[in-house]
Amino acid sequence: MSVFFFKGVALFTPLVLFVMGAMGTFLNRRNLIIMLLCIELMLLAANLVFLTASVALDDINGQLLALWVMTAAAAETALGLALCVLHYRLRATLDVELINLMKGSQQNHAS
Repeated sequence: MSVFFFKGVALFTPLVLFVMGAMGTFLNRRNLIIMLLCIELMLLAANLVFLTASVALDDINGQLLALWVMTAAAAETALGLALCVLHYRLRATLDVELINLMKGSQQNHAS
């Protein structure tokens, strides 16, 4: 019975983390850093599912996939924080509503 309880808790916890990250991403549309943290929380939940499946199936592929997801998450975090710094330097705010102003001017060059 304890094995079934462990698997239930081990799969319920990532579900709760993923829902918290998704709710934080979609409900908080103002602060860019909080949105990045919520995306990281969703990636953490995916890693927990991969690791739980790896332990349950006694297979190393889930651990390798979790390592790959952590590598992609680190690259995503570096890129996201660089965009945060750039946006803050240009606008002195981290408001997500103003991030489309980073595109620059759209001019038609008719020749």
